[in-house]
Formats: sequence, structure tokens, C-alpha cells
Amino acid sequence: MAKRDSFASSFGVLVAMAGSAVGLGNLWRFPYLVGTNGGAAFIIIYLAIVFVLAMPIMYSEFILGRRGQSNVYSAFKKMAPGTGWKVTGILAIVCCILIVSFYSVVGGWTIDYMVKGMMFKFTSDSAALGGMFEQTVTSSWQPLLYMALFAGLSGAILLAGVKDGIERYSKVLMPLLFLMVVVIAVRSVTLPGAGAGLDFLFKPDFSKVTANTFLDALGQAFFSLSVGFGIIFTYASYVNRGENVVKMSVQTAMADTLFAILAGVAIMPAVFSFGISPSQGPGLVFVTLPYVFAQIPFGGILAILFFFVLFIAAITSSISLLEVIVAYVIEEFKWKRSVAVASVLALVIFLGAFCSLSQGVLADVKILGNNIFDTFDKFTANILIPLGALLIVLFAGWKMKKADFMDEITSGGKHKINPLYLKIVIVSVRYVAPVVIAVIMIRSLI
Repeated sequence: MAKRDSFASSFGVLVAMAGSAVGLGNLWRFPYLVGTNGGAAFIIIYLAIVFVLAMPIMYSEFILGRRGQSNVYSAFKKMAPGTGWKVTGILAIVCCILIVSFYSVVGGWTIDYMVKGMMFKFTSDSAALGGMFEQTVTSSWQPLLYMALFAGLSGAILLAGVKDGIERYSKVLMPLLFLMVVVIAVRSVTLPGAGAGLDFLFKPDFSKVTANTFLDALGQAFFSLSVGFGIIFTYASYVNRGENVVKMSVQTAMADTLFAILAGVAIMPAVFSFGISPSQGPGLVFVTLPYVFAQIPFGGILAILFFFVLFIAAITSSISLLEVIVAYVIEEFKWKRSVAVASVLALVIFLGAFCSLSQGVLADVKILGNNIFDTFDKFTANILIPLGALLIVLFAGWKMKKADFMDEITSGGKHKINPLYLKIVIVSVRYVAPVVIAVIMIRSLI
């Protein structure tokens, strides 16, 4: 059997995992949650949840992936033969298929708007920009074309494999992504009235902190760190045993959080400078910001830069989702990588077409009251992701031998971990995390 591909360096692992975590949600959802949940108070709560609760789940997935040394389905089948634990792998693969199908549609929108920016189509007429976005998402053919192009570009990176594809491109794209966000942030904070946007992000307002604040922080931490749907598991299977699990996971979380805060600094001062509400979701990105860019010096260039940032954030997340599926197809069906990538892309483009058309000609097709795009989104976010995270911590905390868990988290004793922190991790994995994830699932379903 041919040797499995793997990452060649620690930095390669870090930028690939950070790329999977950093996505479109960081660019508008995190800043909005910060502002509406007490500013700096939310950030403090979020960081506490990341490092006390989300990180142990991330360690668990990393440990299981590296221990299994194969795709998420085969690894569970190998680590727990003759049991039903392999359903965890099936759920992860299905989850990634559904997510990347609708995610590619949004990725296509970023390419479309990058092209529109290059053609200087953004104006200071907000109504015209709203109509432009409406036409973009409801068209019967244009979003399909850009969705297929986005999926194809993601597949082109995967064709080169882990070391020459995912790692090589992540090493270039992730530093470039951070640099461009810093450039936009510098311009944003120099706008008149930008201070109100910074206050929105960073001024603590504990009166806005409620029980819902903690739940919002939990949900954002889990989704942002990509826990529960096989990405960390698959990437960890390409990591050698010498890598420090705790250090790598902490660095990924710090990079993801730093990017989210930088994104807030890049977006919110500009939004507040023009007296615009920040709570607009996709409309903030595709309608409001083009309006802002059209009214500031060098705004046309910033618009192109911003939508290129969106594109990079989307494609680094897309390749991580696709690799979970591709690794399964290669190892289970013994197909060549080129055949596996082509087959997976065909499936994703097929499902993505329905997601795209559900914004327009198929808008009347409803599943439990939601269109196809929203159904894929809500089913994965509310059910599959938390369920996957729950099964992973239950396996790591109760099914896996404690000696094996300790062996992996310390890389065979190579890396020392503070005994107190290690006890906290074990308690979190075995008791706290399962209860909290169950609460999140119940809350999401309600």
C-alpha cells in the first residue's frame, strides 16, 4: 500500500488548521455577536469557553485523528472494531458534504463580487446595491457558474495532495489573508467617527450579558474552531507523532480568534462611520460594505481587496471540508486522488446547484418551512455538528483507554503538560463537554 501523504512541517499544520477555522463567519458574525453581547465582556466569556471547554474537544478530535491514521470513517472502524462507533465517521462525512454544498454557493458570491469590484460597479446608491445582491443570488445561471468555479478552484488545490496542495497553498494564503485584513483595518479606523465602531467591539457592557450570551459564545466557539465534523480529525491523521497536540490546538484557536477580532476592527468602524446598523448578516457584507467603499477615498481598491479576503477565507475552509470526503473516498474505495476529487466535486456541484436555485427559481420548494439552502445550513449547524462533537468526546472520554489518551496528548511522553490543566481537560472531556453540547443541541432544536 502506498504511504499516506502528510504535512511536512509544524507551520504547515498550523496554517492548514487555521485555514479550516477562519471562514466567512469570522468576518461578520463574530463582530456582531461581540457588539450585541456586551463588547469586551463577550470576548472575555468567549476566550474562557474556547480554552476551558472547546479546546478539550479539539484535543479529543486531534488525538483520535492522529491515533487512527486514516479517514474519519476507517479510523473509528479500526479503533472500535465490531461496534457502531463508525457511524460517527459517516455523520462527519455527510455533514461536510452538506456544508460544502451551500458554502460553495456563498464562495461563488465572493468571486462574483470580486469581479464586480474590478469592474467598479459599486455605487453610493444603497437601493441599487440591494437590487444587485438580489439579482446575484436569484439568477438562474450566474451563481451556478461562480459556484462551480469556486468548487473547481478548491478541487484544484486538493489535486496536489496534502503536502503539495493543502499545506503549500495554506502557507501562502493564510499570511496573505491576515496581511490584507490588517490593511483594511488600518483604513477603517482612520475614518471619521470610527471610534464608535471600536466602542461597539471593545467597550465592556456587562448589562448586556445574559444566559443567551454564554450560549452564543459556545455556539460560535464550536463552529469557528471546526470541531465535530471531521476536519481536525482528518488533518490530524496527516500529522506525525512528534507534534505537540496542545500547542498546535492552542495556536490554531489563537489565530482564529485574532482573525475574528481583526475582522471586526476592519468592518465595524467603517459601518459606524456611516451610521449603518451592523446586524445585517450577509447583507452587511454584500450590500452595506460596497456602499461604504463607494464613498471613501481608494474605496474601489479596498472593495476588490475585501472580497479577495472573503474569497481566501472561504476557499481555505472549503478545501478542509472537501478533504474529509476525498480522504474517505480514496481510502475506502481505493480510487486515485484525481478520480476521488472529480467525483466529490461532481456531487458537491450537483447539490450546490439546488442550494443556489433555492434562492430563486426553486424558492417555493420548502423542507419544514425552509428552502434547500437554509435546510442544509440549519440541519448541519443545529444537529450534525453538535452531535458529531458529542460522539467524539464520548469516545475520547469513555471508550478510548485513558493510557492511550495520555500517550497521544503527550506524544508518547515527549511533551510535558501541566498536571492541573491535564485534570481539567479530562474532566471537561468526560463530564462537562457532553452536558454542554447536549444543552446546545436542545437549545438549537427549540
